[in-house]
Amino acid sequence: MKVLLYFEGENLISKSGIGRALKHQKRALELVGVDYTTDVMDDYDILHINTVGITSPLVVAQAHALGKKVVYHAHSTEEDFRNSFILSNQIAPLVKQHLINMYQMADVIITPTPYSKSLLENYGIIKPIYAVSNGIDLSRYSKDAEKEKTFRSYFHLAPEDKVVVSAGLYLKRKGIIDFMEVARMMPEVTFIWFGSTPRIALSQEVKRAIDHHPVNVRLPGYLKGPGFEGAFSGADAFFFPSLEETEGIVVLEALASKQKIVVRDIGVYQGWLNHGQNCLMGSTNHEFVNHLKATLDGKYPNELIEQAYQTASDRSLDKVGQQLKAIYESL
Repeated sequence: MKVLLYFEGENLISKSGIGRALKHQKRALELVGVDYTTDVMDDYDILHINTVGITSPLVVAQAHALGKKVVYHAHSTEEDFRNSFILSNQIAPLVKQHLINMYQMADVIITPTPYSKSLLENYGIIKPIYAVSNGIDLSRYSKDAEKEKTFRSYFHLAPEDKVVVSAGLYLKRKGIIDFMEVARMMPEVTFIWFGSTPRIALSQEVKRAIDHHPVNVRLPGYLKGPGFEGAFSGADAFFFPSLEETEGIVVLEALASKQKIVVRDIGVYQGWLNHGQNCLMGSTNHEFVNHLKATLDGKYPNELIEQAYQTASDRSLDKVGQQLKAIYESL
């Protein structure tokens, strides 16, 4: 059995969550001994497609013509397209119909969470849908003193400096506007947002937030390697006020890092993140501030950290690989 992992525009999306999902899929399949290729000219048995762009339907049509089975990985929904790029809300209904048309071309659909599965079912899609996490490489985000030193040195942070980190594209949906407001309410704390988005794609609201960000906010752009990985365990808290996700790989990274986590209470976390069990959740900026202040004051229970790590362990890449393998074999 050989699988074609297809990602359209791989270089363009490499810095996004979907780009990291490709790396996770490769590693997950390697761990369970499933042969794969990323070359559409190779021979293969199953197409596992992850994108919905211009060439994606052509690749699906070719697979069908060759008698291959098709697994569509539904990373995107109308809900997480809204409040993203400029004009996203205006064209969201068209995007939804495009997604439905694309996902209906599959033999089976994979999506990261039960929440995103329920969204697809509500679209009226009549295909088998499996909820399989994007997964997390536990070893990569385990606590590492050298990585943490690299992170704090890169940002010239003194040992006593309190720092809160987050990561994602510059999108309203990701909560970057609220991130700025919370930082403004906590001027004694350094806030760092990893990631960026081309300015031409930003809404005016997000542009204003970026251009007039508080002095205690740092925007280093996209960073990878020890400095980024060290931030997840080396910071004092991870704060992710996203308004909508299909899973949130950065949340998995924070869980694996045994970090103290503050997130917005949204539907995607139902069933795997719970306030007071493996994280703290809020719905308003004042709640976020209260949770972060309590965390930085040493009032974040250690048992939440251990439960959070167990949540990440349940989504380790070897377990994801076994789930993917079982789906492939069912075809």
